[in-house]
Amino acid sequence: MKHYRGTTPRSNKLAFIVAFAVALLASLAAAGPASADGRGHRNWQVQVGSESWDQEIQGMAFLPSEIFINEGDTIHWRANSAEIHTVTFLASGQSLQPFDPFNDDELQQRGKNHYDGKSYYNSGIMANVDVPGFPSVKDYSLTFPWKGDFTYYCLVHGMVMKGTVHVRDRGTDYPYSQADYDRRSAAQEHSIIRDGERLDASLAEDATDHLVIAGGDDGVAMVMRFVQPTVTVHRGDWVTFANTGMGAPHTVTFGTEPANIFAPSGTPDNFTGGDLNSGFMPPGALFKVKFQTEGTFRYICALHDYMGMVGKVRVVD
Repeated sequence: MKHYRGTTPRSNKLAFIVAFAVALLASLAAAGPASADGRGHRNWQVQVGSESWDQEIQGMAFLPSEIFINEGDTIHWRANSAEIHTVTFLASGQSLQPFDPFNDDELQQRGKNHYDGKSYYNSGIMANVDVPGFPSVKDYSLTFPWKGDFTYYCLVHGMVMKGTVHVRDRGTDYPYSQADYDRRSAAQEHSIIRDGERLDASLAEDATDHLVIAGGDDGVAMVMRFVQPTVTVHRGDWVTFANTGMGAPHTVTFGTEPANIFAPSGTPDNFTGGDLNSGFMPPGALFKVKFQTEGTFRYICALHDYMGMVGKVRVVD
């Protein structure tokens, strides 16, 4: 049989070997994470929260929420939402409690940069913007020297927002690459936004001129708006502001924002204008206001107004 240049069995075999080697190297590169230090320890990225382009929909998830690493690897958490979150590993025997905005141990970073598997470690408040009233950070990193399965939480949103770090022996094959995690996280982020849009539409069905939904969430997405933000009522009418969510606190604040936004102030049962504050409204809280004077009264959520959570009440005779 006649063989032409470049098509001999030997050249075909060589081409096959080269192609196989290239494919093998590519697969090995894909199987590993994005970067490693000089000792072979890997660096991983986890996204803290997510949001829609206008910040109306906020995600309540670490992306990815579950990650497999090896001893000596480091995880870098990056804030990806205007809503505040924390990355918090509780101490052995410590139980998760409702978020306390007056507790510096919850607001500030605690622990060193190597996780010991048993002590309290906290990122402090994380957000991708400068949050009024909170010392927020945008990045937080921990190295994991010991193997084990470690669960962490967002203190602000409690049990609905948690993640797990699985640390295995050094040299263990990684089941997923950083690219794998990134693809899954992007898909989940889109799903969260769609969920939030459906939630927003559902809340709008319940809202009326006398019932304003002060945000809402379903354990997946948060709506950072007053639903039916502009209402019209008659003098002497009541308006109820309801936090129907599961994880996010809010306020209803008229007039000048007080120094302590978490404490109630003013007279809600006889509001004639000026300063009025609901104080800290945890999930399930109601705040009722009786409007005794005609006019237009603007209000905000003092925690989330920078995202666009504002509204107004028009009072007519």
